[in-house]
Formats: sequence, structure tokens, C-alpha cells
Amino acid sequence: MKFASYPSLRDATVFVTGGASGIGREVVRAFVEQGSRIGFVDIDEQGGSAVQREGREQGASIEFVTCDLRDINALKTAFADLQKRLGPATVLVNNAARDDRHNWQDVDVDYYDERIATNIRHMFFAIQAVAPGMIAAGKGSIINFGSNSWMQALGGMPAYTTAKSAVHGMTRSFARDLGEHRIRVNTVVPGWVMTERQQQLWVTPEAIESHRQRQCLPDLIEPVYLARMVLFLASDDSAMCTANNYMVEAGSI
Repeated sequence: MKFASYPSLRDATVFVTGGASGIGREVVRAFVEQGSRIGFVDIDEQGGSAVQREGREQGASIEFVTCDLRDINALKTAFADLQKRLGPATVLVNNAARDDRHNWQDVDVDYYDERIATNIRHMFFAIQAVAPGMIAAGKGSIINFGSNSWMQALGGMPAYTTAKSAVHGMTRSFARDLGEHRIRVNTVVPGWVMTERQQQLWVTPEAIESHRQRQCLPDLIEPVYLARMVLFLASDDSAMCTANNYMVEAGSI
């Protein structure tokens, strides 16, 4: 594959949540290749340190802070730390989430609240943390990760799909509130992406065959394709794109 370079992303300061593995790791790597300045957070200290080390070996300005995003005070502290090291972000990628399976009959209030905290609450407060710097800069791009799972009416994880469906409403509301400052807010909507976690937990020959039949395209979705959409939405090339969903799901809806 031959991918694009975006001059507007060189030296741009980018914050990413959940950058230690999966899609988030690929997003961080993509910004490294663009010459951006990257700060990212993740609960996985070992994985995050490895991604940071890899980026620095390529000459990138990259900083990692270990953070459990369910703790909003920890999130605010981590973002303040990254801002001191890198300057205010003009790009935020709200990627972190976990699609743990669960039976609706087994969900109690504590588990439900934890699923919301893991899959959407931190996005709101990450935006709140970076928006003042973007307003001062007179520009910004915020990219939230949704999911096509609720669009497909998938079962087996209703607290997750509830949170992910709400991402789309949050995106559109923030796009309206921040648009006057030339801050764009969009949602990237993945299909079934072949991350290491997905392959370890849920990929089987039968599941893959069934999924291929649902997609319009025959190829499986790799994390790199999500990262490429993120780069486009972060760049000046998408200057008039806001308040919308950008699907990377091979036509499976």
C-alpha cells in the first residue's frame, strides 16, 4: 500500500488515549511517521513504554504517561503533564475502550458504571482538558472512536454498545459548541478490526467466514486502516469535515 503524507501534521501536537496496543498503537505510529509531536496515555505501562521507545528510536518527539482513564483526576493530571512536555494539543484522538462481552442479566450497577467509565466518560473529560488550548490556537481536531456494533444490533455486550452509541451524540454536540473556534469533532467508526486482542479472544475460522459474508469487501480490516482515517481527519485536508461519522468497516452495515 502507498499512503499519503500530510504536511500540516508535521510538528503538530497530538494526544492519544489508549496508545499502547491495538488501534491506538497504530495511530501513534502513524503520527510518528508524519513527524508529529505525540503524547499518549494508557493503563499498560509496559506496552506504552515499548511504543514510546520505538518512536524515540525513529527520532520522534513522543511522551507516554501511565494512566487509568477511569480515574478522571488521573486523566487531567496526565494531560497537564503532557502539555508541559509538548505544549497544548491541536489534535486529540479519543481511542481508548474495551469491548468486553457480558450477559445483560448479569450486569449490576457497579459493572454498568465501570463500562461507561471505560468506554465514554473519559472522552468527555479529555475534550474538556484539551479544548482551552485549541481555542487559544484558533483550531483543532478531535477524533472520537465509535463502533459499528450497535449499528449492526449485535448482542452480548449491551453496556458497551450503549456507551459506543452515545459517542455519536457527544461528537455532534461538541462539534456545535466548539465549531465557532474552528475546532472540528468527528467520529471514526471501525468494523471488526483484527487487533491482537480480537484474534486472541474471538477470532475463529467460523466467525471470520461469517463476517466476510457480511462485508462488501473481502479483506479483513487491519488497524492501519483506522490510523489512516485518523490522519486525514487530523490534517488540514479535512478542514470542512465536522460533526460526522467516518466509517472504516468494509461495508458491513
